[in-house]
Amino acid sequence: MEQPVKKQEELSDIDLLHDIGSRMAAADPFHAVLDRIIEVVSDAVRCDSCFIYVLEKDHLVLRASKNPHADVVDRVGLAMGEGITGWVAVHRQTVAIPAKASADPRFARVGNLPEDKFEAFLSVPVLCRRKLVGVINVQHRAPHAHTRREIRLISTIGYLVGAEVEMARMEFEKSQLADQLETRKVMERAKGILQRDMGVSEEQAYIALQKQSRQRRKPLREIAEAIILTEELRRGRA
Repeated sequence: MEQPVKKQEELSDIDLLHDIGSRMAAADPFHAVLDRIIEVVSDAVRCDSCFIYVLEKDHLVLRASKNPHADVVDRVGLAMGEGITGWVAVHRQTVAIPAKASADPRFARVGNLPEDKFEAFLSVPVLCRRKLVGVINVQHRAPHAHTRREIRLISTIGYLVGAEVEMARMEFEKSQLADQLETRKVMERAKGILQRDMGVSEEQAYIALQKQSRQRRKPLREIAEAIILTEELRRGRA
């Protein structure tokens, strides 16, 4: 009876790996790529939590989660070597803990997440050409003995998605830089308008922008764009 079950598992694993390939073929934005990986991992191992940390400079930033955590995703991270995740990143080795993961001496809390109290913890490196890209963490609320198949399957996923994650991360960084440059241009133009109309210094113009941002509870860029639009309308009427 064992052989048919094993063969069925192998076939389902092949289907899963094929699914990964087809999903990764789409050139989607950074967070969409990570969300797809979360789905694939959750399909491979029925887990209560899945996190993806991405290496950015010398920090591992939490970029995706199976459970909704808008307050911490994209906001918190770990230093290399910090926690089980940081250990996996430094050593590029898989760690599988079946129970009492928080008692492991390498364990570190991240943003007071409820997952910190989960029992089982599986952490695998995400690599691209031997370079660390990130770490995938899979957790279970109750004790869970990770099978050899589960460990090998999630580790394989970590190897397969590394290049796609790295490419998506680089595109994301480029778009962020472009957005920052555009924001800087908008701010400079808005400050120039205020300096001219109010007869103030550049610093005073920036303070005026900040004050409006606080009063209206809107981002600085939005305030700056409104000032530019008003100026353009005024010129149009003139």
